[in-house]
Amino acid sequence: MQKLLYKTYNRKKVLITGDTGFKGSWLAIWLKQLGAEVYGYALPPKRKEDNYANCKLQEKIHHLNGDIRDLNKLKNYFEDVEPEFAFHLAAQPIVLESYKNPHYTFETNIMGTVNFFEVVRNTPSVKVAVNITSDKCYKNNECVLGYKENDPMGGKDPYSASKGCSELITNSYNNSFFNKNLHCSIASARAGNVIGGGDWADYRIIPDFFRAIKKNEKLIIRNPYATRPWQYVLEPLSGYLHLASKLYSDGNKYSGGWNFGPLGQVNYKVSELIEAIIKYYGKGNVVFDRSSEKLYEANVLNLDISKAMRFLEWKPVLSFEELVEYTVEGYLVESTESDIYEERVKQIENYCLSAKAKIFTFDEVNI
Repeated sequence: MQKLLYKTYNRKKVLITGDTGFKGSWLAIWLKQLGAEVYGYALPPKRKEDNYANCKLQEKIHHLNGDIRDLNKLKNYFEDVEPEFAFHLAAQPIVLESYKNPHYTFETNIMGTVNFFEVVRNTPSVKVAVNITSDKCYKNNECVLGYKENDPMGGKDPYSASKGCSELITNSYNNSFFNKNLHCSIASARAGNVIGGGDWADYRIIPDFFRAIKKNEKLIIRNPYATRPWQYVLEPLSGYLHLASKLYSDGNKYSGGWNFGPLGQVNYKVSELIEAIIKYYGKGNVVFDRSSEKLYEANVLNLDISKAMRFLEWKPVLSFEELVEYTVEGYLVESTESDIYEERVKQIENYCLSAKAKIFTFDEVNI
């Protein structure tokens, strides 16, 4: 995997919006290891514990503090950098936060996408642009079957609706501009419920769990029986990198939307995930509470990843047990004297070795 991706990204300029976020910071580390010259554009990290800050990424990549809603600042940065690849991850990423501040959520996630593609289409150096959205972009009817890329967009809560809109915007720009302009190919990548070390965002189950551990408090789980396509952070990132590599080599053949998630049998309930983490970690105190009034969140959410498996020759690598192990170890290392950046690099290397050891078979997908 590393050799294949190295050929694509080595000595290339790659710009990431949202590089100070959880997935964005991990993507920056991986691209750095692939020999890319990495540039970031995002708001400053919110916490000193955030992966970007803990890994001291400000010393290892180029970065400009900026709001994705600021079109002129974003445009000037693209013009200065002249990147060949652009990944769009800047967003308001929290469902419950979208209920508290819907205007900011819609403005950031919708107009942020518009700003990104406006800048990309007017920057001749960009050959590939990938918009990272969410599994929650789909119109969710609580269907147990996985959603396919051509299923309707939707979303009942502000966050999900904003991500559905982001997908529609991507499709519109592709059909209106990019499929007629050979200088750049674009796509969208849909994944969600991504976990791993370095994520300390509010209203997320795993960060909430480790915060409760630090404070020696009980964690109340509001929706224990919800089923989610849990993924370790490197799984979807490998998909994004493979997708962009295909776009770079074969152009518009790979445009459109792509799902990245676990194999069908790796969709677990919230309660099952937390219980597995407690078992591996050796401690933790949680209460599963369904009695209090809750804001709307889907109970069932699955993705069909057969398109990515068949056409990108991508597949998830980690079992559920390995997902738990990678996640817990990613948090544990933050409480040691280790170089966090180097520990993240080691996890990437171990993940790539695991991928190399596993033979791809399309029949493994369970849909």
